[in-house]
Parts: sequence; structure tokens; C-alpha cells
Amino acid sequence: MSTHEAAISWTRQTESFGYDDYSRSHTWRFPNGHVVEASSAPEFLGDPGRVDPEEAFVAAISSCHMLTFLAIASRKRFVVDRYEDAAAGQMEKNENGKLAVTSVVLRPKVEFSGDRRPSAEDVDRMHHQAHENCFIANSVRTRVVVETG
Repeated sequence: MSTHEAAISWTRQTESFGYDDYSRSHTWRFPNGHVVEASSAPEFLGDPGRVDPEEAFVAAISSCHMLTFLAIASRKRFVVDRYEDAAAGQMEKNENGKLAVTSVVLRPKVEFSGDRRPSAEDVDRMHHQAHENCFIANSVRTRVVVETG
């Protein structure tokens, strides 16, 4: 249905290409002109001032869930004023003994206004629908948990 692109660029900046020597810093360039300064996680010799792929993965899941939730709420005629999430991903060895982000916990806090407000059950149901319909959650094997209360 659609294609999504990113151009990743890295250049060696050190004489040695030894594992402890080379920079993990690189850029992500998107067709709309946005550039993200990226690196590996600090635990893997990356620059802590840049976004690492694991953080981006967690952010992508959280962002997709939020956007899907907002679409569902809007279609149900609920007015959302604010949505915040403190998402966290857990990296550990998976069932094959490989390091992986095995779970992501979303902790959305949503504020509504207007005459028509959803019940707690409505909000839980919308979060469930958002998870079931989020493109990113549907694309990964990582367990995604939504904690709303």
C-alpha cells in the first residue's frame, strides 16, 4: 500500500577500525528533509547524545499506538486534549538466546474534554483497538503491553 524510506549514512573517522575504536555515530535522513543524529546505545560504545535504534524502536511503537488511539477517539467523537506516554523497552536474550527488545510497556495518560467523555472501560477498549490496529505493533514480534491504570 505504501513505501517508507530512510537513508542511513556512516563514515569511518578513525585510522583504526578496531571494535573499540570506530565511531558508531551516523545519520538517518528522511525524504521530507528531516535528519536524525543517531548512534548505537552507550552500552555498545555509542554516543549518549544521539538517538539509538532501540530508543527509536520504542518511540515508534509508542507513537504508532498514540496516533491510532487518537484516530479511534476522534471517530468516536471524544475530544482528546493531551496524550503522554512514558514508554519503556526491555532488551534481553530472547528464546533463541539473541539480544532483542523483547517487550515494550506503554503507559499512556490521556486527557479528554467536552460534553461527551469516555468511561474507563471505553478508554481501555480504545487502547485495545489501538494496539490491535497499530501498524508497528502488527509488524514486530515484541510483546507490547499497555498499562492504563
